[in-house]
Amino acid sequence: MTTYYFSDTAVLTGRTLRHVTRSMDTIITTVITPVAMMLMFVYVFGGAIDTGSVSYVNYMLPGILLITIASGISYTAYRLFTDMKSGIFERFQSMPIARSGVLWAHVFTSLVANLISLVIVVGVALIMGFRTGAGPLAWLAVAGILFLFTLALTWLAVIPGLSATSVEGAGAFAYPLIFLPFVSSAFVPTQTMPGPVRAFAEHQPVTSIVNTIRDLFAQRPVGDDIWTALAWCAGILVVAYVSAMATYRRKIA
Repeated sequence: MTTYYFSDTAVLTGRTLRHVTRSMDTIITTVITPVAMMLMFVYVFGGAIDTGSVSYVNYMLPGILLITIASGISYTAYRLFTDMKSGIFERFQSMPIARSGVLWAHVFTSLVANLISLVIVVGVALIMGFRTGAGPLAWLAVAGILFLFTLALTWLAVIPGLSATSVEGAGAFAYPLIFLPFVSSAFVPTQTMPGPVRAFAEHQPVTSIVNTIRDLFAQRPVGDDIWTALAWCAGILVVAYVSAMATYRRKIA
């Protein structure tokens, strides 16, 4: 059973990956928004924001990476919605394959597509002057945090992908996630914010994740931020996974 489950999921993942490779415009669109933001903030607003001795592209790159992920997972919801409306789920239900394999296929595809987008964004940041002395372990830690964050948001995207009634509704849930970094430490120090806004910014998940990645890139001790970041990612992942599987059973059963 386990062998069939993994082989079925691998075949279904290959199917969804082929859809992505045949429409590379989805990855291009995913990358355009964060790259445009990075160009605007660095070359238009960067000079007006005091980040001390840290170059602004170094300061804001972690937030841009999270926006890239939030932008990318909207396409996961879109692809799931398209499969739901096409009747492919019902066809899979009539075949002797692992039932949850189709969901995991979309999740794995999201991880691969977002990895490509993140590599492109980091490449553009390097051209713009991003530099880091982080070693392999620090880069591995950054990759692990981004992987966990992507996995958590992807399972969150599964819910509207299965339950939305329109294409617009399937993708629109990602908009608050894209704008959440703007009310965090991603672009400006939280110390400059008014009291209530600062309280929210300092206690929402993006700030701890951004601070952790920024410290890893700068080769600084990460402190308690890394545990807060991991707790947020794990908590979102568990809640999203349970909710997504419940929605799947309700829709497909």
